Amino acid sequence: MASMGLSIDEQKAVERFRQSVAEPSMTQLVVLDFWAEWCGPCKALAPVLEKVCGEYADKGVVLAKLDVDKEPFIAAQFQVRSIPTVYAVFQGQPVADLTSARTESQLRAVLDQLLAKLPIQPGGVPVPDLAPLLAMGEEVLAAGEAERAQSIFAQIMEMAPDSAAAAAGLVRAMLAAGQVEEAEGVLGALDPGLAADPLIAQARAALELARDKPEDSELAALQAAAAAAPGDMDAQFAYAGAAFAAGQREEAADVLLRMVAADRAWNEGAARTKLLQIFEAVGLEDPWVAATRRKLSTILFG
Repeated sequence: MASMGLSIDEQKAVERFRQSVAEPSMTQLVVLDFWAEWCGPCKALAPVLEKVCGEYADKGVVLAKLDVDKEPFIAAQFQVRSIPTVYAVFQGQPVADLTSARTESQLRAVLDQLLAKLPIQPGGVPVPDLAPLLAMGEEVLAAGEAERAQSIFAQIMEMAPDSAAAAAGLVRAMLAAGQVEEAEGVLGALDPGLAADPLIAQARAALELARDKPEDSELAALQAAAAAAPGDMDAQFAYAGAAFAAGQREEAADVLLRMVAADRAWNEGAARTKLLQIFEAVGLEDPWVAATRRKLSTILFG
C-alpha cells in the first residue's frame, strides 16, 4: 500500500496497517475483521472469530481487527461497503473473503482449505521453496553422485521433515550408494501419513529391487548364464533383476522386453510385472520410463 501523495493522517494509517496486518501476514495468515462499535452483527461475529483464530494460532493464524470509523482510509482501500467484512490476508494481499463464514464450523472449514494451499507451517514460519533444492538433488543423483545427492536430500528433510519428495530422494540416493539397510531405516521411521505418499511407494519399490543387488562376480555369472542360454527364461529373468539392482536399468529392461516379446505369458507374466515394478521404482514421470513403456506397448499391442 503506497504512501506517496497521501496526507499525514493517511500515511499514519498506512503505517499502522503495515505493523498490525501487512508485516504479520508475511509469515502468517491474518484474519482481518472490519468492524465498528455500533455494529450489532460485528459484535455477534467477534466471539466466533476470536475463538477459532485462537484455536488456529499454533497453525499460523492471527486475528487483526480494524475499526472502520477510526481507519476509514484503510477500509476504503479494501472497498468495504458493509460490515462485518472479513478477509484472509497473506503476504500483504487478500487471499479470501471470509465474510460469509459466520459459524465456527464454516470458519474452520475455510481456514483448513487456505492452510492446505498456503506455505505456512505451525508458528507462522513460511515453508522454504524446496523445488530448486529438490531439482538439484535429482540432477546430482542422475549424474551418479549418490553421496552428494544424499547430503542434499538430508538437508532438505531437516528444513521440511514432512517432504515426501525429500524422503523419497534420500532413500533412492542411499540405494544408489549401496546403503540398503540405511534406506530401510529411513522408510521405517517415516510418519504413517507420509508413508502413504506415492513418492514413498516409489522409493519402497526401489528398495525391494535393490535388495536383490548381487556382488560383481555373481552378476557376471548371471550374465554369462543368460548369454549362454537365450531361451532359458529363468536365467534371463534372474539376470534382469540383478542387472537392475546393480544400476543397469537399460540392460535389465532390454532383457525383460525380449522376454515379453518371446513369451508374454511365461510364469504368469512375470517379465511384464517386473518391468512395471521397475517403472514404479524409477518414477512414472521419468522420460526413460515413458520411452520404455512405449516399447512395451508396441510389443503387447503392435
